[in-house]
Amino acid sequence: MVNRAFLSIGSNIGKRERYLYEAIQAIEKHSIKISNFSSIFETDPVGFTEQDLFLNMVIEIETVKNPHELLEICLDIEQQLDRKRIIHWGPRTIDLDIILFNEEIIHTKDLIIPHPRMHERAFVLVPLAEINGEIVIPNINRTVDNLLHQINSTGVRLWKKKQDRDINKLFN
Repeated sequence: MVNRAFLSIGSNIGKRERYLYEAIQAIEKHSIKISNFSSIFETDPVGFTEQDLFLNMVIEIETVKNPHELLEICLDIEQQLDRKRIIHWGPRTIDLDIILFNEEIIHTKDLIIPHPRMHERAFVLVPLAEINGEIVIPNINRTVDNLLHQINSTGVRLWKKKQDRDINKLFN
């Protein structure tokens, strides 16, 4: 069975755009198809605010992996790209979060889907809405567009506009 999932990708250390691109290349090496993607947005940090601005985007993927296998892949990619977990919500080379997986609601010790704070995060909702604002968040039963209209999104600014269906062209 082919599963549809959405991943949020962010970086605020070093060559931020390069880390996004390397994460995407690593995802594709796991036989995961990127079926859609957002523009890249520059965003203010949330939580721990004494850090550099982030680059964020969302990708839609198709995979035969189950949610826990996908989580392991994401964690491995973060480790490969030197992600350090020192400060909660602190600076990072790369952050990969599974925000949606099919229409499933999953709550285990290691994984919560839909992502537990996605409905509060403009840096997730703005790029996700660009892909498809009509997606209904399963545990909230509201669309992405509806949620986005109820939060402050001033800390999210377009950084690089998606021009083509080829994700590699976004990074040229």
